[in-house]
Amino acid sequence: MDKILLGHGSGGRLMHSLIREHIAPRFGMKMLADSAVLEGGEFAAGKLAFTTDSYVVSPIFFPGGNIGELAVNGTVNDLSMVGAKPLYLSAGFVIEEGFQMDSLREIVVSMADAAEKANVRIVAGDTKVVDKGKGDGIFITTAGVGLVPEGVALGPDKIRPGDRIIISGSIGNHGVAVMSERNGLSFEPPVLSDTAALCGLVETMLGVEKNLRMMRDPTRGGVATTLKEIALESGLPIMIGESLLPVPDGVKGACEILGLDPLYIANEGILLAVAPADTADVLAAAMRKHPLGAGTVVIGEVGAADAKRNGMVLLKTAIGGTRIIDMLAGEQLPRIC
Repeated sequence: MDKILLGHGSGGRLMHSLIREHIAPRFGMKMLADSAVLEGGEFAAGKLAFTTDSYVVSPIFFPGGNIGELAVNGTVNDLSMVGAKPLYLSAGFVIEEGFQMDSLREIVVSMADAAEKANVRIVAGDTKVVDKGKGDGIFITTAGVGLVPEGVALGPDKIRPGDRIIISGSIGNHGVAVMSERNGLSFEPPVLSDTAALCGLVETMLGVEKNLRMMRDPTRGGVATTLKEIALESGLPIMIGESLLPVPDGVKGACEILGLDPLYIANEGILLAVAPADTADVLAAAMRKHPLGAGTVVIGEVGAADAKRNGMVLLKTAIGGTRIIDMLAGEQLPRIC
């Protein structure tokens, strides 16, 4: 393949292949993570976490949010998933000539509001304007830094057989909200994007369980792709129950009409966590007391090492069968974040 396809930005198998084969090796890495935790004597106050991301969502305004607050929340969440307390962000704007000034003002105000809610500061930025027809309205690139508290060390190498898989809320809302606005569709009940900063929820979680194994926010590629990543990185199988998955009625209806699988639809305000079996229920109960974790449920567990199943994600279906879950192949919903 000698050209970039839309699927290379999907968060699924094509994107992983692109990064693994053409980008990460040039930087001396196997893969590029959403956030990196940097350790060294120069960070006297703790471990520094750093992340960067770009947002090209279409349409720019969608039910429940817009590209501006999405950019802030997404970057805050990438830092939060490694256990960091987000502190500072930068924001870069690539704006197309002719873009409406009122729209820009609304986007910037929403970014300021999102930053205030997440208790972070936007401290640096850059703005470029490109010729009409060369930018599709506006693109935003953000970067963020935060500090990882002492004693917090998350990662797939911490996962053990028997650990529980926890999800903090219902799935598929963001992807369906963007898709409905893009295509002029409406669903009952209405579906709104779940875009939100998860740093407060994560703080609550770490206050209950310091030995939390790892966290991920299932954005592009959805819950299925994120679980597959966790299984591959841990080298262990993961089993989840279809009847346990929190799929709201609006998302379920949209997926049935359009032939989509909610497991592969993007989310922007929920997280997946792997927790020790003996404290998972206590952790889930604490998460439900937080506004962004009210829908928290345990959806599965990590299996024992098995040469035939290591790295696999297995879904126990509602009718009693077993289905293998893989990464998203191709592009289900392009330009989603």
